Amino acid sequence: MTPPEEVARLDRWLWAVRVYRTRAAATEACRGGHVEVNGSAAKPATPVRPGVRVTARLHEREVLLEVTRAIDKRVGASVAAECVIDHTPPAPPRAMGSATFTRDAAAGR
Repeated sequence: MTPPEEVARLDRWLWAVRVYRTRAAATEACRGGHVEVNGSAAKPATPVRPGVRVTARLHEREVLLEVTRAIDKRVGASVAAECVIDHTPPAPPRAMGSATFTRDAAAGR
């Protein structure tokens, strides 16, 4: 007898592995075209299985993820980290000093 295949809805999986804070936010991202599965646009009910590549646009960055285990319930952070492989490149370094506005002391307000 073969074991049942692990399958989960995309929006539930994104919420369970903590990519989005709420399931509603994950659903809206899918409906808005911000999430792709294996290179094609995905709906919230798109099934995800181990080995599937998910690309999500989150806070003006692209997050590249690979599913290692399909879960559909929120679990502890350490368990959630085992269900995904993050292939996202590191963020570009920020400028060391932030630009601050300075004015001459005699310039008034």
